[in-house]
Amino acid sequence: MTDELGLSRSDLPDALARRGVARSLAIARWCAGRGWPVHPLAPGRKTPAGNCPACRDPGHTHQGCRCPAEGRWCHGFRSATLDFARIEQWWGANPRFGVGISCGPAGLVVVDVDAHARHLPDRQRLLPGIAISDTVDLTGLANGFHTLGVLAALRGATSPAQDETTLRVRTPSGGLHVWYRAPRRHRWQSSAGSGAGRALAWQVDIRAHGGYIVAPGTVTEAGAYEPVGQARDPAPLPDWLARELERTGHLPPAHVPAPRPVPPRARQAVLAAGGGHSPAERALGALLAEVAACASVPQGAGFTEKLNRAAYTAGGLVAAGLLGEEAALAALTRAAAHARPGQKRRYSAVIRGGMNAGRSRPLSLGGRS
Repeated sequence: MTDELGLSRSDLPDALARRGVARSLAIARWCAGRGWPVHPLAPGRKTPAGNCPACRDPGHTHQGCRCPAEGRWCHGFRSATLDFARIEQWWGANPRFGVGISCGPAGLVVVDVDAHARHLPDRQRLLPGIAISDTVDLTGLANGFHTLGVLAALRGATSPAQDETTLRVRTPSGGLHVWYRAPRRHRWQSSAGSGAGRALAWQVDIRAHGGYIVAPGTVTEAGAYEPVGQARDPAPLPDWLARELERTGHLPPAHVPAPRPVPPRARQAVLAAGGGHSPAERALGALLAEVAACASVPQGAGFTEKLNRAAYTAGGLVAAGLLGEEAALAALTRAAAHARPGQKRRYSAVIRGGMNAGRSRPLSLGGRS
């Protein structure tokens, strides 16, 4: 494993050099040894390992769940740990698990550069907050490497994709993860470069608080996450990049909770549920806002849990006669489509299951009957 990561044995805890240690367990130990909390990923995939049966129940969320405290890996990055005994338990018994790192508690900001083949969006979405004149020829601009390079050039800086001073990891899809170390006093927020929320640049995601990153050396069905270059430690977050992240809304004001506005489509969904004025509509609207806010984080945002909770609540309100079924279904669908466009089959199943479960327990504003 040390050779495959391009690391010498002196770079790793002695335990990692023992013969017979599974690759995934060695990676998890290596990450934890650097102070990066780890959590399991599903075998061969880049998504978190599944929840236990109880945590998959309709209406269940991570809030108040005892599973992480009791040593289970439910709820993705929220279960991440530095406990070597727990790490041994998880990956020792499940060597096919991948390794994810919870970025916020690790003090990491990872620039996730995508190289997906997609049509260019409107010019104002290429570099949010930076006007690009219609006279500028965009021929050849095709992915996140290009938009990030343009942003860096505008600031007179080196693109993170070419930053040889920090850990960089090539992804199976041809993208690049550029790792930086951030002061823990700042709660940098995650974002999706192709989403409707905050963004640094088109096809450039940010993995920070509220998100996770696949550990170097992890192998999925699509391929391996391989370090490139010589650097194996994250460098400090460059000042210019910190300013750009703050400019684009990745840093909430100090001592003030990060705002969670209802995006326009989600607000329309709330209005479609009946105007958003009754107590029942306001209750559902608050949950819809959480669902819609997942648009800014492509993975690790708890989308399924939040949508399930909203659908379960909507089912209870419908059963109690406090909300119309068609309006509730439309509201849920609009918020889900905003957060996860192109995933209709997935979110429709969650909505259907949550509402069906909620109908069995009519909901009054004082609680379940």
